[in-house]
Amino acid sequence: MEFSEVIRKRRMVRNFTDQPISIAALERILAAARRGPSAGFTQGQDFIVIQDPQLRASVAELCGEAGYVEMGYDPFISRAPVLIIPCTSEAAYHKRYHEPDKISDDGSEIEWPVPFWFMDGGCAVMLILLAVVNEDLAAGFAGIQDTERMRNLLHIPQEVTPLGVIPIGHPAPDKPSTSLKRGHRPEKQVVHWEDWL
Repeated sequence: MEFSEVIRKRRMVRNFTDQPISIAALERILAAARRGPSAGFTQGQDFIVIQDPQLRASVAELCGEAGYVEMGYDPFISRAPVLIIPCTSEAAYHKRYHEPDKISDDGSEIEWPVPFWFMDGGCAVMLILLAVVNEDLAAGFAGIQDTERMRNLLHIPQEVTPLGVIPIGHPAPDKPSTSLKRGHRPEKQVVHWEDWL
């Protein structure tokens, strides 16, 4: 599939069939996620892949799936045959930036202008979403309402942050988000050449 078509077709899908996803497709999606940029090549992202139906239901509960259903959406988190939970480790970045090639002359760590562990995590998420479309599949995204319970459920170390849940599957008819009524901001409001003005 052409890259421009992948971008055009990418959208958040909120319903899936029960058709399974091949392990080969999942491996290609995860391989793409691992190719994302990473400050200092820290590679501080991990991915939890869940296929077990009971575990998917437990994850869906921690994402507030019942609230989505009350709003008229399908139970898209628990229904998806696969969930990927992207995680990032701030500690991995601090550790990396104390290594000899990254530490400053005075022995201090750099000042972080933005938390690049989240930036890199977001890049990995987008690569997953695009790789899913490239496999002729669909994906959504759900926030986690109780991070500590998610850590406990999936045995995620305390220094690792789960960023959200990506349900993946074959698309089924779904109710589009009402947020889409906002439309895209005009290019002239979004793109600033040379400076903000």
